[in-house]
Amino acid sequence: MSWVLVNGERVALNGEKSLLDVVRKAGIDLPTLCYHPELSVYGACRLCLVEVKGWGIVAACHTPPQEGMAIETNTGELRRLRKIALELILARHDRECTSCSRSGTCRLQELAERFQVHQPRFKNGANGQSHRGRSIDASGPALVRDPNKCILCGECVRICSEWQGIGVLSFSQRGSHMSVSTAFDLPISETECVNCGQCAAVCPTGALVVKSHIDHVWEALHDPEKIVCVQIAPAVRVSIGEEFGLPPGDSTIGRLSAALRRLGADHIFDTSLAADLTVLEETSEFLKRFDAGERLPLFTSCCPAWVKYAEQFYPEYLVNLSTCRSPQQMLGSLVKRYYSGELGVSPKQVVMISIMPCTAKKFEAQRPEFTTGGAPDVDFVITTQELADMIREQGLDYTALPEEPLDEPFAKPTGAGIIFGVTGGVSEAVLRRAYEVLASEPAHAVEFTEVRGFDGLRSCELSFGDRTLRLGVVHGLSNAAALLKEIQAGTVHYDMVEVMACPGGCVGGAGQPLTRGDGRVRRRRGAGLYQGDSEQEVRRAQENPAVTALYQRWLGEPGSAEAHDALHTAYTPRRGNRSGDDGACAEVSSAHTAD
Repeated sequence: MSWVLVNGERVALNGEKSLLDVVRKAGIDLPTLCYHPELSVYGACRLCLVEVKGWGIVAACHTPPQEGMAIETNTGELRRLRKIALELILARHDRECTSCSRSGTCRLQELAERFQVHQPRFKNGANGQSHRGRSIDASGPALVRDPNKCILCGECVRICSEWQGIGVLSFSQRGSHMSVSTAFDLPISETECVNCGQCAAVCPTGALVVKSHIDHVWEALHDPEKIVCVQIAPAVRVSIGEEFGLPPGDSTIGRLSAALRRLGADHIFDTSLAADLTVLEETSEFLKRFDAGERLPLFTSCCPAWVKYAEQFYPEYLVNLSTCRSPQQMLGSLVKRYYSGELGVSPKQVVMISIMPCTAKKFEAQRPEFTTGGAPDVDFVITTQELADMIREQGLDYTALPEEPLDEPFAKPTGAGIIFGVTGGVSEAVLRRAYEVLASEPAHAVEFTEVRGFDGLRSCELSFGDRTLRLGVVHGLSNAAALLKEIQAGTVHYDMVEVMACPGGCVGGAGQPLTRGDGRVRRRRGAGLYQGDSEQEVRRAQENPAVTALYQRWLGEPGSAEAHDALHTAYTPRRGNRSGDDGACAEVSSAHTAD
């Protein structure tokens, strides 16, 4: 067996691509600021330097291991060089740490403390000029970009280009004037950003952060004239506990309900029940298209970042998108249209707050399509991170809170609704309904594990007598673009395609607790959702008595005119898209609305 020496200890080689992988395998946390295990190697920060006998000092992140290497990770010279590198990085960084929203979760702050760099020797800014004063961009609904805190690690540039295939951010200028910027330094709201927030999820400092709506939510909670309803997305239940020291994947939905009541919420609902509604509506829509052989594949529309991406880059496929609103917007619509009336108040008196793992949901909530009686169906969206901050501000001991139930009539989802939070979950939930219709018999099993997994693109075929259903599951918009090109070329055929922008689906949303590229955390969150599914008494959306009651109460039946008005929408190509033109917009929108 091949091996290397790390600080005198033998470490076996088993396919590791870099010395960094080997050193970390040896249990040593070699510091990095520009390395991300799921992105290309950049090698800019120079913090992962190691000394290799006979080679000298090299960057571990892009040096492949060779048998017999002798590696030292913490010599006196290496410590000196790391400190210098940190001091140089800090020299161009706005060090107002106490007022930074990333204080306490900032990787640069953590490393400066770890290596005791308390008084950097170099002046702040190039040639002694401060890097403060550059404009902060808060123009978009989801993100705030502060170039004064950028350390040029390039992670935001790479994830936008490599994972999402968009490239909104890039390096500009040279030397001491280099910066990360949008094209022509436009505000991010004027770019093709889809608000996925993955740039903020990988940023090691406060240069890119989630735009906070906490103050608006507190204002609503403290307003005695408002009735505050809160909905909790599926993926939040298995991640919020991480903020308080609990393991990833542990469902704390009962504690979360208790916390929200103590924050002042009047009604607490489960978005997973609206996901059950999505299953019935989307399956009804899909089966009509499948039987007719028209407008296939049907693309799911739960992910607002994917929807905006399609509007901008692939408007010709908008007719293929499901007309179903996302579960967030379905529940908001039902609360404002019907539930507010049962409470005896106007929609404007009800404040609908969503707790989401996703920053793009902030953008989705402000879309003009989603209003009732002049009021937005969802007033404010806060992320898992923001809710954790509110719980801490309230002084609650989250781990000591009791388990409390959610509120009717949106309290009891099926397992199908819960798994919406992980890649493949929407497809599997729909299959649990579609199988019964296509096979004309109950499904022999409620699990369709063929669509599970974390590969960027997965596909499966299912046979129903003489009919075959082919499904695709994609996460990451660059993977979606590759799939669309294959569909355009006619080399593949799918009847239904699930697309999620974030890695792992909603469990990897940018509003979730930070993982620093640890895919194991996302997998544990996903496993927690599947565990929650398996523990549900009812696991098929069509068997949910609460959903049946909602149709009887308000909607009629899946696919009805009433259901279509409350639970469906249409999308229109956006100006500045790379394919199609404004002249085609009306035609595409009209065809889409006619579903």
